[in-house]
Formats: sequence, C-alpha cells, structure tokens
Amino acid sequence: MTLLQEKLGKYDAPQKAMAAGIYPYGRMIESDQDTEVIISGKKVLMFGSNAYLGLLNHPKVKEAAIEATRKYGTGCAGSRHLNGTLDIHLEFERRLADLVGKEEAMIYSTGFQVNLGVVSCLTGREDYIIWDELDHASIIEGHRLSYSTKLKYKHNDMDSLEKQLQKCEPDKLKLIVTDGVFSMEGDIANLPEIIALSRKYNASVMVDEAHGIGVLGKNGRGTCDHFGVTKDVDLIMGTFSKSLASIGGFIASNKETINFLRHHSRSYIFSASSTPSATAAAAAALDIMLSEPERLERLWEHTHYALKGFREMGCEIGNTSTPIIPLYIRDNDLTFLIVRELFDAGIFVNPVVSPAVAPTDTMIRFSLMATHTRSQLDIALDAIRKVFRSHELIS
Repeated sequence: MTLLQEKLGKYDAPQKAMAAGIYPYGRMIESDQDTEVIISGKKVLMFGSNAYLGLLNHPKVKEAAIEATRKYGTGCAGSRHLNGTLDIHLEFERRLADLVGKEEAMIYSTGFQVNLGVVSCLTGREDYIIWDELDHASIIEGHRLSYSTKLKYKHNDMDSLEKQLQKCEPDKLKLIVTDGVFSMEGDIANLPEIIALSRKYNASVMVDEAHGIGVLGKNGRGTCDHFGVTKDVDLIMGTFSKSLASIGGFIASNKETINFLRHHSRSYIFSASSTPSATAAAAAALDIMLSEPERLERLWEHTHYALKGFREMGCEIGNTSTPIIPLYIRDNDLTFLIVRELFDAGIFVNPVVSPAVAPTDTMIRFSLMATHTRSQLDIALDAIRKVFRSHELIS
C-alpha cells in the first residue's frame, strides 16, 4: 500500500454511515425528474430538486434537445475556441445577454466552470477579491486560483463588507463576489447596500444568479432585476441546471469584459463546448420561462404556503424568503437519520452537513418547484412535522 493509499484509506465516514443505515448520497433515481420519482422501486415526493420552474419534463424542452442532437450530433469534440462554436451557442448567448440586461454573454459547459474561470482571472496580484463567507463552493475555488488578496466578509453583513473594503488600497482593483440567492440558506443578498459600498470604494460587483434566475425579478430575470440594480452590477453569472432544465452556465457583462474572458478564462478555453442538446434544451426552457409567467406565480404561491407552514410548525428556517428552505438540525448524524426517516415516509430531501456548512449549522434543504401540488406540499409538511416532533426538534 502506498502512502497515498494509506492516508486515504483512513477516511471511513461514508462506510460508518452506510453501516448505520443512514448514508444519504447517490440514491439511484429510476424515473424522470419530476415532483414524484422512483428510487429502488419506491415512489417518493421530490423536494430536493433545483428545477424551480418544473421544466425538466416539458415536451418542448425535450424535443428541442432531440432535434439539436439530430442536427448537430451528440457533442462538439472540442472547445469553443477551436471547433466547438455552433450557431445555436452564439444565438443563445445573445438571448442570455438580453435576459440579464448586459451587452454580451458567453456560455460555459457548467455553472461551476463559470465561477472557476471568471473569478480566477479578472484580478491580478496587487488586487482584491472580497467575498461573502457563504458564497458557493465554485466561487471559493475560483478565488483560490487567483493571485489576488482574498478578503472574506460575514454573511450579508454590510458593516463587515465595508471593513474589508477599507483594507484595500484605493487605486487597486476590488471585486466583490456574492450569490444573489444563497444556495443552501435561501436568503437574498443585500444588493442595494453592496452596490452603495461598491460606489463608495470604487469596487466592481459580480453576482451569481444560479438560484435567482427563474425565481426572482420580472419573468424570472434574477436578483439584480428584482432590486433594480442590473446596470450597477458589473458581471452577472447564471446556470442552466436549475430553472433552465439543462446543464451549463454563462457570464454576462460589457463587451470589453467578455472579450477579455474569452481569451483568458481557462475553464472556457480548455473545456469541451456545451453540447448541442444541453444548449437547445436551455434555450427552449428560457422561451417557456418568459412566455408562461404563471409558473413563477405558482412557485411563489407554494413558497409562501410552505414558509407559513414551517413557521407555524416551529421549525428553525433562518432568514430564507425563497423556494430554498433550510430546516436546521445542527447535528450531522441526526440530519442523516432524519433524511432516511423522511425517505421512508415517502419524502426526498437533501442533507447539508459539514464540510459544506459548519457542524453546528447542519440542515435539511427543502426546495420547491412550480409543478408541485398543494396536496404534495401538505403530505410533505405532515411527514416533516411527525419526524421532527419525534426527535423533539419542534414541540
């Protein structure tokens, strides 16, 4: 056994969870991704999906993916720089730029690659990246690759952000990077105050709209649109794997910034291009998002109903005000156990444990889709009430 194998062999947390019957990861889904799925032959209600508008099974989305595969094949076998740029990539980039109110946009193969490739290359050795402590892991990995000084501010704490900005040399680049909607906690970034501070300290702002597009703003245009600060945000990032029912991501900004990124962002330059089917599916989902505002209305009806139910139940849900609802457990093993018990009761939810969050902040992530029914919500709320009460998490 090599030293590497010996070291890695000591990691046995998954095996212990499996032995205890509470391992929650990689549950094999045998059906389509809908409000109800089949796992190991058992039907369960899905409350762990990021498909906020419920478009994964929409006939127009599926047909768009099929038609793109028929026309272009299954992949591009190259990067966008070389043989991987299709006419549908360019057309969709124009539409995405228009969606978020920017001059240009560029598509990456995944949302993670967007943040990895953008955050890592925009600022230099003498510059600064200032980030919210609860930013998505892809943002964290992006700034780790940067040679800039990294300054972390307390979550959504504007006094903390200002103190970090005060540490920066006035004549150096300063990039504030934040989620628009925080992916685990479900709360919304204080963009108006962030913009005000960016003006005061001559900083630039990048907003990750992965969980904002399809959820907030006019026709689901995102957090920046929701607050009316689109023109004040320098870069807007989004993904296709949530509301847009596919896989991929994009960054949008002014022409000069996009020109720089196309020729410096390594995860764009050195990754294979987004597949034709993924691009076409996301484009079709965007069509539906813009033409069927009733989906967004239903999503928010469900959100208000669920939030009211959890608050009346006495669950600890933090500061969320979106379809992402954290149910705090604050114990790793108990979180795993409750996920299993809810699954046994027919409810699929996701555990969020350390190192994704601090051990004292572990939670169940309960997320909603526009296509859920009120009956499904009632079933889930009732099951959670019974399980939480059995563990004395609520009275």
